[in-house]
Amino acid sequence: MKWLFALLPLAAAAPAFPDVALGDAPPAGQVKIRGVSYGGTGCPQGTMSSQISADRSIVTLIFDSYIASIGPGISVTEQRKNCQLNVDIEYPGGFQYSILSADYRGYAAIQKGVSGTLKSTYYFSGQTAQTSTEYGFTGPVNGDYLKHDEADSTSIVWSPCGATGMLNINSQVRLTSSNSSATGLLTTDSTDLKFTQVVYVQWKKCTK
Repeated sequence: MKWLFALLPLAAAAPAFPDVALGDAPPAGQVKIRGVSYGGTGCPQGTMSSQISADRSIVTLIFDSYIASIGPGISVTEQRKNCQLNVDIEYPGGFQYSILSADYRGYAAIQKGVSGTLKSTYYFSGQTAQTSTEYGFTGPVNGDYLKHDEADSTSIVWSPCGATGMLNINSQVRLTSSNSSATGLLTTDSTDLKFTQVVYVQWKKCTK
């Protein structure tokens, strides 16, 4: 299975928090993705391909090995896979942004007694604060899925004020089981972080 991960233009503000004014967002053309690096058991070197649009506003990463599995005869190391993404984003000075939500898309084949978890943790280089999105499965489940989850709004993590910010995304796919004979397969075909005016990203102007 392949994981398609798209970062769309960081364009406008999502629903506001009390101290954030709507409309405080930089023009879409002034926000650019300069590059992406990766590594992990779910995305070892050589298993990912990437494409960056001409205006540097859209990055597409396709992964071939982001699959967790569990069951008789399957190594315990296959029960959890992770991927560390480092996204180098350029944006106008005087602005900062935060992650509000994420979509998870993939395939699940989980028998009764097996549980699955999809989780992504977001933080910015040089900062200790972080936020996350998480979605869980309880077997039996069989089929494609598209799941949406909100980040923890009580601990919003903002990018640095300035012109650049390294967004770090540590994601994982994990399976556990209370039935030793049950099997499970969970893939993350895509995680779309949509930096658009539809609820995904909150922008605000930096305070002096």
